[in-house]
Order: sequence, then structure tokens, then C-alpha cells
Amino acid sequence: IITKLFSPQQYNGHYRMRMYERDNYMGQMMEMTGDCDNFMNRYNWSHGCMSCHVMDGHWMMYEHPNYMGRMWYFGPGHYRNFSNWGNMRFMSMRRVMSDWY
Repeated sequence: IITKLFSPQQYNGHYRMRMYERDNYMGQMMEMTGDCDNFMNRYNWSHGCMSCHVMDGHWMMYEHPNYMGRMWYFGPGHYRNFSNWGNMRFMSMRRVMSDWY
């Protein structure tokens, strides 16, 4: 169990991220404002999410559906491919809420 992976300032704003089916912002794109427990079921993305642009908020992404497996933190920024994360293919994600602290 990870209790505190990072220490961002308390965030009370909007959450918004563009998720892409393939590296370099290719393939289908979905704009997210809330949690997603399974990209495969919700969007029929059999390979999960391969790149993203976090516009607002702080997010945790997981290698398996239902928030299972290895997880990684993503703050605001561009993530063109996930090769820096062991070529991960993320299958679920959730917002990092201030009440987690």
C-alpha cells in the first residue's frame, strides 16, 4: 500500500486529461474528467492508454483494470509515450483527490 507517493499542494480545481490509445497522441482520443476503472470495457481499448496530456489535476494510472497492479503518478504535462515507465500500457486511472491525505 502506498500512503503518500508525492506531496503536491492541495488541489481543489478541475480535473481534465486527454487519453490516447497509441503513442505520440495517435489513435482514438478521450477527454477524461473523472475516474475510469477499465479502458477496455468503457472505450474498447484492448491495449489500454499509451500516451496522455494532463491539462488539470493530478492522476494515478494503473497497469490493470480496477486500479490494480503497478501505479504511476501523472501531474500536469505532456506524456507522448510511456517508454520511461517500462512501456506500460495503462488500463485504469483515477484522480488524486485532496481527501486522500
